[in-house]
Amino acid sequence: MDLSTAEEESNSDQIVHTPPEIDWEMLDKSKFFFLGAGLFSCVSATLYPVVVLKTRQQVSSSHLSSLKTAFSILRYEGFRGLYRGFGTSLIGTIPARATYMTALELTKSNVGTNIIKLGFPEPTAAAIANAMAGLSAALAAQLVWTPVDVVSQRLMVQGNDYSNQKISTCDQKSNKYMNGIDAFRKILNTNGPRGLYRGFGISIMTYAPSNAVWWASYSVAQRLVWGGIGSYMCNENENGGVVAFTPDSRTVMAVQGVSAAMAGGVSALVTMPLDTIKTRLQVLDSSDDNNGRKVPTIGQTVRNLVREGGWMAFYRGLGPRWASMSMSATTMITTYELLKRLSTKNQENLIR
Repeated sequence: MDLSTAEEESNSDQIVHTPPEIDWEMLDKSKFFFLGAGLFSCVSATLYPVVVLKTRQQVSSSHLSSLKTAFSILRYEGFRGLYRGFGTSLIGTIPARATYMTALELTKSNVGTNIIKLGFPEPTAAAIANAMAGLSAALAAQLVWTPVDVVSQRLMVQGNDYSNQKISTCDQKSNKYMNGIDAFRKILNTNGPRGLYRGFGISIMTYAPSNAVWWASYSVAQRLVWGGIGSYMCNENENGGVVAFTPDSRTVMAVQGVSAAMAGGVSALVTMPLDTIKTRLQVLDSSDDNNGRKVPTIGQTVRNLVREGGWMAFYRGLGPRWASMSMSATTMITTYELLKRLSTKNQENLIR
């Protein structure tokens, strides 16, 4: 089934022909997963420092700007401070991405086909299929990603002492971790498997709707952008009549990138409070050995955030997260679409 914007007709005078969407059955799976591991590892390496900044701001009890946080990390920890926990994150990214992409493509193809059979128009079917695909992909990937997230975030916030932030994190000397394996072992020994899945419930509450909103928004944004291009081409046509436009691959990638950035910004804004709560829960230890206090519940975390800075405390790190999600969405979708093109079994009909 073709869920792409294969043909946009906002009026009788304009037709924009875009390439058909590459579905699961068209892919060479071995090439898809092998190339995907390499491409998405490069994307993760590029965006990781922004994730570190976001995490540091979210666990901070004082409000520091992104620039001040970045300068503090560089001053006291050096450039390596921006890549704390990256090794662990990278190792976990590969199986998590593979799980995510498999669930995404299978759900999108199957749900989209069935919805169209029910009589829904193609644009509506595309939005629903994309939303359901994002939802199922997030649920599947979080089973792999949550333990990796917990360990990498613990490593990210180490070295935070210079900020005079009074937060019970893994920065205490008794809890410092040498590397990802050491962190994994200590968390498992101290808290058991539940420690590695701390914040799993709220991770699902954050990422599942976030992915659903993102993929649905991405589908709608693409149609709006292509419709705008069609209207522009129609206005530029001085001779009247039907305007037929077939974009090249660079134009297609540009539209995909712009649509992804728009969807990423919306998703970041909607889910920011949940992400802040999730990060707080994941970086805190289950107990403070020095004073015997237990880690706060979700309700206590919410009250602590409100006490620290009102409701705006839930939006600490919004700038880096907005930038991270927009950049990540743009690079992810362009990389993902490139990956699908490179992994297609029969490439004769693809736009060059």
